[in-house]
This record gives sequence, structure tokens and C-alpha cells, in this order.
Amino acid sequence: MSSGKFKNWSLQILILLTIIFVSTKISFLLEPIGIFFSTLFFPLLISGFLFFIFNPVLKILQKWLKLPRIIAIILLYVLVIALISLVIGNIVPIITKQISAFIEAIPVYGKQIEQFFDRLTDSKDIQTLLANDYISLETFQHKLTEFMNTLPGKITNGVFGIFGFVTNATITIVTVPVLLFYMFKDGHRLPVALAKFIPGSYRREGLKIIEDVGTTLSNYISGQVTVACCVGILSLIGFLIIDVPYALVMALIVAVTNIIPYVGPILGGAPAVIVALFDSPFQAVLVVIVITIAQQLEGNFLSPLILGKTLDIHPVTVIVMLLVAGNIAGVIGMVLAVPTYAVCKTIILSMIKLLNARKQAELET
Repeated sequence: MSSGKFKNWSLQILILLTIIFVSTKISFLLEPIGIFFSTLFFPLLISGFLFFIFNPVLKILQKWLKLPRIIAIILLYVLVIALISLVIGNIVPIITKQISAFIEAIPVYGKQIEQFFDRLTDSKDIQTLLANDYISLETFQHKLTEFMNTLPGKITNGVFGIFGFVTNATITIVTVPVLLFYMFKDGHRLPVALAKFIPGSYRREGLKIIEDVGTTLSNYISGQVTVACCVGILSLIGFLIIDVPYALVMALIVAVTNIIPYVGPILGGAPAVIVALFDSPFQAVLVVIVITIAQQLEGNFLSPLILGKTLDIHPVTVIVMLLVAGNIAGVIGMVLAVPTYAVCKTIILSMIKLLNARKQAELET
């Protein structure tokens, strides 16, 4: 490496380190900027999520009813508000009642666990195993019982924490409908507006890339929500047939976690299996069968029919992304990992196709 290049690289590294050092010293100035962007992040994220879900419905209303876009948006809002009112009036009370019953039953579950360990400790084989002092079942039983006894208080504190979060999220609730309205109103113009920042010679291809990204996101998000709702309904039907306690809450958990690829069904099915296990091991087996049937229908029928080959991502790639995103951003990271990867993949593949087409055109000329 020549001395000139070495000096150039050294200067760039020195500038970068200086920027990092100065940033650490003026963090009090950067903190308001971070708060500003973090405040905007969730309203924009939720608005974008809802836009991709309901935009196909908006297009259908415009096409079938021959309505102007503004009138179609207002009609969509009326339908959504009516649906939310219906859910709040009929389903939310049932969910609230089941959650309250579950919290009240936690001490009973704790007593059952304590009795189970008492019987386990009285077993001669277990006593022989514990004679080596390597395993202290009494200590484990005591810790578990203490945890179960304090769990209702922790859940209560968590509920109050949720109320505090809801209070702080009022700005999100207020701003999302407004943001979403303007997304519906002007969202179809966004690709053309973004394409204006692309050089003229690449503008047509760039516009196609932007439209492909929008189509990929729309297909994935609306498809995943549809599949998750179907899996939740199938699980609810199965839970009601085998009489699982808190069936609606358990099915709702299955539906929400089903959005997370591969590990979602395991995370969502675990609470239902544990609750059923307190009733009887046989019912826990039935829960596993219900979840397995629902997942088989989802994997072999619903997903191919609704999602098709929208993303075409290898399972190993998905698992690696989930592990990394989960460590970085928790559950939200796991939910956002796949669509983010899909967008990046669409952009990169489209750019590669564009560059190859340009090179081929240059060779032919």
C-alpha cells in the first residue's frame, strides 16, 4: 500500500474515531433526537403495517363500488370502526373474564405443583437419587412454590405497568389514524415521488424496484395476518371441542405467535399445553394433537394457498435471522426480521438484474 493511500485511510479512521468520541461527549444533545425518532417509530410502524393489510380492501371498495378514493377511505374507516366495536362488545369481555379466571387459578396450580413434588419426594427411587446430594429437589420445590405464590402479584404489577404504557401510548393511538389516512390518500403516489430521486437513466427500473418492494411487503403482511387468523380459528375450534380452559385466550396466543416463522407455533402452543397438563396428561396430549393438526393444515394448505412462494427464503436463513433479531430486539425483532430481509433481498436482486441488463445492452451496442 502506498504512503498516500495509507495516510488517506488513517485520516478517515481518525475522523471516524473523533466523531464517535465527540458523540459520547454530547450525548445530552443527541438524546432529544433519539427520543424524537423513537416516538415516531411505532406510529409509523403500526400505520405502515395497517396500510399493507387494508390497502387491498381499499382497492376492492374502489373497484367494486366505483367510489372515489376519499369516499372509499371513509367507508373503510366506518367498517373498521364497526368491526372494532363488535370485537370490544362481544369478544373483549370474554377474554377479560378468562384472564381474570386464570389469575385466580394460579394459586391452585401452585398447590398442584407442590403436591406433585411432595409425591415425587416420597418416592423411594427419588429418595435414592437425592441421597448423593447432587440434586436438591426440596430447594427446587420451595423456589417453584414461592414463585407461583408471588406470580399473581407480579401479574397485577404487570397489568398496572400495561396501563401506564397505554397512557404513554396515547399519542400513538391518536396519530396512527391520521397517518394511516394520508397513507391511504397519497400512498399510491409514493413510488413515483421516490423515483424522482433516482437518476433519469435508471428511473424506470428504479420505479419498478420500488413497486416490487411494496408488492412483496403487501403480500407478506396481509398473507401472514390471514394465515394467523385461520390458525387461531382452527385452534379455537379444537380447544373448544376438547374443553381446554381459557380456550379463547390460548387460541389468541397461538394466532399472534404464528406470525413468527418456525418457533412461533412452539411458543404459542406451550401455554395451552401447560394449562391442559394441570387438568390431565391426556388433555395435554389432545392439545398437542390439535396444534399439530392446525399447523399441518397451515403448512400444507393455508400458506401455499395464501402466501405461495412470496418470499422463497431457506429455512436455515430464517432461523439464523430469528436468533439474531431476537437477541437484538426481542419479539419485535423476530416479527420484523423476515419482512426486512425480504425487502432487502428484493432490492438487491432487482439491482443485480438491472446492472446485468445494462451490461448486456452495452455489449450489444
